[in-house]
Amino acid sequence: MTRDNAGWPKVSKHDNVTETVIMMPSQLFLCLIITALLLSGLTSLAHGGQTETEQAAELLATFLNAGRVVVEHNQSLINDPRKGDKGFTPEVFERSVLEEFSRQTHIHLWASPSSLPSSTQALLALLLRSSKEVVADAQFVINQRGIGYKNFIPATFGSQAARKFSARSKVTIKQTALDPRNLRNAPDAYELKVLLRLATQPTAGPPVSEWLDGGTSLRVMTPLYYSEDCLTCHGSPKGILDISGYPREGAQAGALAGAISIHIPLDHR
Repeated sequence: MTRDNAGWPKVSKHDNVTETVIMMPSQLFLCLIITALLLSGLTSLAHGGQTETEQAAELLATFLNAGRVVVEHNQSLINDPRKGDKGFTPEVFERSVLEEFSRQTHIHLWASPSSLPSSTQALLALLLRSSKEVVADAQFVINQRGIGYKNFIPATFGSQAARKFSARSKVTIKQTALDPRNLRNAPDAYELKVLLRLATQPTAGPPVSEWLDGGTSLRVMTPLYYSEDCLTCHGSPKGILDISGYPREGAQAGALAGAISIHIPLDHR
């Protein structure tokens, strides 16, 4: 091996051993840079995916609750024994639930172009479709004349819409409570832990959101609280049968009624 005028080693094409020794540091440095960039990109992608998934879970819970609100606002109409055709059709429900969702979130779902990711739009569209099907399935009951209470209430609507949606999606939506009237809504271990925590809070709290399974699975629990209207069936005196035949819980307005539970994998498309 010779040296050039600057004193740096001059390597011939035949000096393979020396060439390898000299080139390895620069190649190694380049590999380290590429690896760092790839890892940085993957981290950003994962973070972006998590943020998008968290938003989707929050909006799904809000949309289901908006449907519950619409049913509650129409409860007197639904339970009116004097009227046959109530006019509470799936189309009427759709307009009302989109307005209520927009009121709560300031998001207009069908605005073009939408600010929401396409996957989130698809999930919300599926929940709307499932919710409308529940209302459509209940038309015979809703429009019966001569019958007051028909058991088409926010909780019933929410449970049925959540099950229809979950059967068609990788995402699971569920209404749950510490002591549910419908045993299909009984909490799993995670839901029970969160519900017990929420029940000890003196005031209404925000949703509980946690990434589990190494950051690949999101669980979100959006608490539901009793309103004054709920106390007709769930209030005092405790133990007295309500209009649906269930014992009243003796609840008070503002107390924890349950939660909307969302289980959504990071790869939910």
